[in-house]
Amino acid sequence: MSKVNNTTQDPFFFILTGIPGFENIHIWISIPFGFFYTISITGNITILTVIHKESSLHQPMYLFLSMLALTDLGLTLTTLPTVMQLLWFNINKISFEGCFVQFFFIHGFSLMESSVLLAMSFDRYVAICRPLHYASILTNEVIGKIGVAIIGRCVLAVLPSLFLLKRLPFCHSHQLSHSYCLHQDMIHLVCADITVNSWFALVVVLLIIAIDPVLIVLSYATILRSVLGTATWAERLRALNNCLSHFLAVLVLYIPMISVSMTHRFAKHASPLVHVVLANIYLLAPPVMNPIIYSVKTKQIRQGIFHLLFQRKVH
Repeated sequence: MSKVNNTTQDPFFFILTGIPGFENIHIWISIPFGFFYTISITGNITILTVIHKESSLHQPMYLFLSMLALTDLGLTLTTLPTVMQLLWFNINKISFEGCFVQFFFIHGFSLMESSVLLAMSFDRYVAICRPLHYASILTNEVIGKIGVAIIGRCVLAVLPSLFLLKRLPFCHSHQLSHSYCLHQDMIHLVCADITVNSWFALVVVLLIIAIDPVLIVLSYATILRSVLGTATWAERLRALNNCLSHFLAVLVLYIPMISVSMTHRFAKHASPLVHVVLANIYLLAPPVMNPIIYSVKTKQIRQGIFHLLFQRKVH
């Protein structure tokens, strides 16, 4: 196949792939996908609305939760257009520029999710291990700076990967393995030396995807040691229960993330269906599950939702 020069003016498309082997029932598969996307959008917008309207929730823990909801909402809206247009209308082409835009936002929001969870673990550490200094350490100004740092960190991690990949020629099949554009999928279509890309991707993995969970585990180890030193079991259970929602959100993100990474590296010859299913779980599970987890496990969020629904019924 002839080489595609990315600098030319010729139109260039990537070809998206749906669910391998189930192309004839894509319209039926769109039902659960539409259901999950609806839950994600509705749930995260509800979380954001409740935190915005309830002044009692204008606290560090819930401000970080609003960052998580915004990240989940962004990730959902990034993948929804290409996934649903493929399942509904069998539109499987995406332009060169459109694919790289989606690439940027998918990986940016994914890394942002990890960064926000790290910030939330720091919030839980301060709340439990240094409760008397909680308000003075996590001021609104500090939280704002953490938010800006998270955005800057993710942009600086994704942009170089994007530009390093964009400069390379694509001369293999233009068929992607998913219904959206992922770095690990697109780079396999390149017909040039990808050593620099691979090394940079490894650096990003080590500095963010590997370090974040390690720091989260360390924060929880410190929290656990502090909790076990408290006077009564009731106090210990109360403190651990305050961390349970965040701990579940960490599992929902990192278990699929690690599964996708391990499959791409060590099970390249596995069925395409395995790669597609794991990638969809990785991108859909956090946005769908996080609003459910925090709505069920956080009393203040539950009360805010009931209050919001009651107000609407009254009006």
